[in-house]
Amino acid sequence: MSGIRRIAVVGASLAGLRAVEFIRRAKFDGKLVLIGEEKHRPYDRPPLSKEVLRGEADPERLALRRKSYDELNVELKLGQRARSLDAGAREVLLQSGEVVSYDGLVIATGGEVRTLPNQPSLRGIHVLRTLDDALAIRAALAARPRVAVIGAGFIGAEVAASARQLGLEVTMIEALETPLAQSLGPRLGRILQGAHERRGVRVLCGRRVERFGGDPGVQSVWLDDGSRVDCDLVVVGIGVTPSVSWLDGSEVDVDDGVRCDETLATNVPGVVAAGDVASWYNPLFEERMRVEHWTNAVEQARHAVSTLLAAPGEAEPFESVPMFWSDQFDIKIQAAGKPKPEDELTVATRGPDDEKLIALYSRAGRVVGAVAFNQPPKLVQLRTLIGKRGGLDEALKIVDS
Repeated sequence: MSGIRRIAVVGASLAGLRAVEFIRRAKFDGKLVLIGEEKHRPYDRPPLSKEVLRGEADPERLALRRKSYDELNVELKLGQRARSLDAGAREVLLQSGEVVSYDGLVIATGGEVRTLPNQPSLRGIHVLRTLDDALAIRAALAARPRVAVIGAGFIGAEVAASARQLGLEVTMIEALETPLAQSLGPRLGRILQGAHERRGVRVLCGRRVERFGGDPGVQSVWLDDGSRVDCDLVVVGIGVTPSVSWLDGSEVDVDDGVRCDETLATNVPGVVAAGDVASWYNPLFEERMRVEHWTNAVEQARHAVSTLLAAPGEAEPFESVPMFWSDQFDIKIQAAGKPKPEDELTVATRGPDDEKLIALYSRAGRVVGAVAFNQPPKLVQLRTLIGKRGGLDEALKIVDS
């Protein structure tokens, strides 16, 4: 195993934990350390914006590992942020001043939540990234506030849906022309907007936040058209940025995340990356990408470990069809692939109010993306087809079967 006897995994995330598990499954019997900024053991994040906010899931149900950590023979260093990396000395410096030495390193630090420019520290303004964030918002929702959600991407739309399912007054504010415009495109974004509006969410698109009103607690959000949204609670859900600041000054290349080659190896020998933080060249789509979704974190963790432990010259490329899902009200949205705005869009099936559909994205006759509302089995088949570089005609046969 390339002489590696000490492996450090930085990031007690989904990708980080799975990396630890895959390392042990690969029969690595050396020292293994998992470093995490949060005090909690690795937990599942998707329920935070849904079941946790609605009070349907408690923290103990979110554990990503049910079996004993003793079986992994891993040293857990939780509640300790990585402060810097000395790639030459092969050492990670923790915030506490402790130094963790390694022969092999897996970077799985995920992302850090974005905030608005000049976002004030008013009571009632929240972000949602961690379990503690979710529990704080859940406690605030119990007072039945008027809710403003800023951002209509995945997190924002899920938070808006959850708050509305609790019977609360909800306004969702988005700077782009539709919800999920960057992920689904404006045509499907408008369909999703209609679904939220029919269920009672007030959706304001093409609007930017100018300022907040209230003191000491938030009472309003002022928009760039001069309008005001009265509220008692605000959730800012405008995405994340890769958590790479601790790599400043190290030899590891950073470019919208940790820059990796097609095998998930970095420019520094013995260092790989996985999950939200990894930017890699995907040969399947012939482009560099960074994917912030659950399935990718698991698949990349497995592959990054195989690259780390491979003999010189034997690491394989990571060819992947990105996949994500989102549950909003009673709509399960699933998508696969990597479409671009200029790709041809074919909406292949539709149901009442367009809430049961399959949309296909093609480029020069090749299917490069698919989106399904409430049609899980079809999406799985379409993802396989995209991975085989299949054509639009083949995709339509799957849809019609």
